[in-house]
Amino acid sequence: MTKTTDHLGRPLVAVTGIGVVTSLGVGKTDNWEALTSGRSGIHTITRFPTDHLKTQIAGTVDFLKSSDKGASPLTFELADTAATEAVGQSGLSLDDFGGPLFLASPPVELDWKDRMLLYHDGKGATANERIADAARALRSLDIFDTTQFGSIADRLSEKFGARGLPITLSTACASGATSIQLGVEAIRRGESDRALSIGADGSATAEALIRFSLLSALSTQNDAPEKASKPFSKDRDGFVLAEGSAALVLESLESALARGAKVLGILAGCGERADDFHRTRSKPDGSPAIAAVRAALADSGLSEDGIDYVNAHGTSTPENDKMEHLSLSTVFGERMKKIPISSNKSMIGHTLSAAGAIEAAFSLMTMLEGVIPPTINHDIPDPAIDLDVVPNVKRSADVSTVISNSFGFGGQNTCLVMTREPV
Repeated sequence: MTKTTDHLGRPLVAVTGIGVVTSLGVGKTDNWEALTSGRSGIHTITRFPTDHLKTQIAGTVDFLKSSDKGASPLTFELADTAATEAVGQSGLSLDDFGGPLFLASPPVELDWKDRMLLYHDGKGATANERIADAARALRSLDIFDTTQFGSIADRLSEKFGARGLPITLSTACASGATSIQLGVEAIRRGESDRALSIGADGSATAEALIRFSLLSALSTQNDAPEKASKPFSKDRDGFVLAEGSAALVLESLESALARGAKVLGILAGCGERADDFHRTRSKPDGSPAIAAVRAALADSGLSEDGIDYVNAHGTSTPENDKMEHLSLSTVFGERMKKIPISSNKSMIGHTLSAAGAIEAAFSLMTMLEGVIPPTINHDIPDPAIDLDVVPNVKRSADVSTVISNSFGFGGQNTCLVMTREPV
């Protein structure tokens, strides 16, 4: 008889559907083929002018209908596409999902062109008066449609027949992982037999590019875009902004088995800790990230010896990669030198709000397919980071347990432990 509860007597949470969209393509099949082939989706930006910008590359998704319609329409289409694939694979109804929906998405914000539109009529009035007058005079919903990320979850919930009020969340670069954590916790509490967790981000805009550039966070290696993201390499110089989405259908294992669903993996543990040291930098001793990893392991009931592979946060910034190495080496000790660890961001870039969900999806596929995606562009190893990063070429491996790291700006650290079978 299959075990359906974990070491604390809580319902085990299974994954029965996966959906993915990145700059590599639509759907998990095309994405997995590209990812394991070491192909990059990073390219020169064509969506908006980049003259005089230090960074002119990104992993934008340019092949969807809404790719040039604004951040909110694109984020919706990304989320919708991934969720449709995931729910379809699960075998559940596409219009009567019957569980809560958790969406990680970018924060609500006006593009500069829309802000300027609101200031179109300056006749000596105050700024607030001009904005109010301009807003009253508008006879179009274009600004609303392109900025209201909070409405995306409502539209998805209505389409898929989710139950209860949909939750939209933003925990910076950890958002996608947080959406999964919330789904796991809802099932463990007995609030529902299933949950739909989505991370989606279509906000690779000119303003986002400029803001991250001002933080000196972005790679400026524009001449060869596909080589710009190089996590854990000595010559890494910043992350590459990107877009994408992933969705997971989560179910109690008992419910999934009862309806004969194919179980794609188990969400065994979640760990979350905050870092209040700095808005963009980690605490120098790495203690919050260390605590997040240890919390995820404790939640799963696995020991440090029980992890076969690490899907790294691996942004390719000098600071993040150094601190991730410190935190993992502290938790796993000398064994960390032999645990394979790779960064999907070397090929797809940093998808911000979607990253944790996308990397969880790829972690599950690593276990299902027995293949570890490589960390590409690893040509100059950093002697200060002694890790097995699966350099440049995929590796066949029997992987039954994975930990996936998501360390966000603003101090949000979320780690997920996934297993191939119940433990």
